[in-house]
Amino acid sequence: MPKPAKKPVGAQPENPARLIIDGTVTANDWRLLPLGGEEEITAESLAPGKVILPLSLWLELRDQLQGRKDEIGVWLDSDETAELIGERAAELPLIAAHFPAFTDGRAFTAGRLLRQRYGFTGELRAVGNFMRDQLTYLTRCGFNAFAYQGAQPLESLLESLQDFSDSYQAAVDQPLPIFRRRAL
Repeated sequence: MPKPAKKPVGAQPENPARLIIDGTVTANDWRLLPLGGEEEITAESLAPGKVILPLSLWLELRDQLQGRKDEIGVWLDSDETAELIGERAAELPLIAAHFPAFTDGRAFTAGRLLRQRYGFTGELRAVGNFMRDQLTYLTRCGFNAFAYQGAQPLESLLESLQDFSDSYQAAVDQPLPIFRRRAL
């Protein structure tokens, strides 16, 4: 008996044509596959080009996709933890974390764990329903790419990446707390 397909938490993330990467508005070169599509996807049926797979599909096809390492990314739904990728994060050029609602902050933790515990150095993309006001905090957790779904132009969001000139706490973007930096 086939296992039931995983249901997404909240609405599926969108895949906008433009996004912010490393503080610059740029074209989106990646195609994001939604969860639970009607047709079965195999390694052979997966179209060429850069594609972001749901975690469950990537885990299923990972060994068969070894020859496409540079063009296969993974997205975590908000109920999937960074531990499910773990040390295999180093194999990926891109990991996206889904925010089904701006009030669901589990992807903040996933981002921080991917960067700090698992040493992920590739593109860490926020997808879904996060708010402009959360961009600074996303950056502090290690996100460097933002597939924003709101109505505001991306160029106006760039200012939000600089909302605060300094921070007191240590984080991914600043490993030393302010009292340690002042002592230096």
